[in-house]
Amino acid sequence: MSTMKNVLQYPFAVINASEFPFRGKWHSDYFHNSNPIVVELGCGKGEYAVGLAQRFPGRNFIGVDIKGARMWTGAKQALEENLSNVAFLRTSIELIDRFFSPSEVDEIWITFPDPQMSNVNKRLTSTRFLNNYRNILKPDGIVNLKTDSPFLYTYTHLLVQLNKLKVDIDTDDLYNSGIADDILEIKTYYERQWMERGIPIKYIKFHLSADVPLVEPDVEIEKDTYRSFSRGHL
Repeated sequence: MSTMKNVLQYPFAVINASEFPFRGKWHSDYFHNSNPIVVELGCGKGEYAVGLAQRFPGRNFIGVDIKGARMWTGAKQALEENLSNVAFLRTSIELIDRFFSPSEVDEIWITFPDPQMSNVNKRLTSTRFLNNYRNILKPDGIVNLKTDSPFLYTYTHLLVQLNKLKVDIDTDDLYNSGIADDILEIKTYYERQWMERGIPIKYIKFHLSADVPLVEPDVEIEKDTYRSFSRGHL
C-alpha cells in the first residue's frame, strides 16, 4: 500500500501528528482539475469507487476505508487501468472532516456498511455522521445508501422522513424496482453475497440540508436475523 501512488494512509496516529496536506486542495494539488468530488465511505475492495471512475472520467472519486488489505484490491486495479480520477484514503470515517474542507465534496456513497444495530452512534447514516458529512458536503449535497440490511434501510428511511430531507430515490427492492441503472448495478463483494441468498437490495438517495438540526427517530426497529458468510464463500 505504501508504494501505491493512488493511496494515502492517515490512521489516527498519523493525522493527529500532522495536518493532511490535501485538505481544501484536492482539486488543485491532487487531481489537478476542478471536477466534482465523490467520496465512497467504507469502500472495502473499492468496487464502487473504481466502477464509478470507469464510467465518469469527468468526476473525481475517493474511496475511504480503514482496512488496507481490502482497499489494496481496488487501488491495484485502478493503477493497472491508469485511472487517474480515483484515489484511496486509508483512515477512520469518524475523522472524515479532517481530510476535506467545507463544501469540497459534491456527493457521498455509503455501500453495504455494518448496520450497527446495537449502537446508533456507529451507524454511518446516524445524525452523528450526517453532521460530519455536512461539514464537507456542498449545500444540499447528495448522500447515497445502498444496503442489504432491512434494519439500516428502515432506520435511514425513518430518519430522512422525520427530518424532511429531500429524497430522489427510495426503494426496498432495487433490482425489482425498474430504476436500477448502470451506476446502481455496480456490485460489491457483499452485494453479490446477499443477492446469492435472495436478499433484496435497498437504496436511498437523499439531499443533506446544511442548516436544519437533525434528530434521531425514536422508533423500535426489528433487527436483522441473518449473518454474513465467511470471506471465502464466493
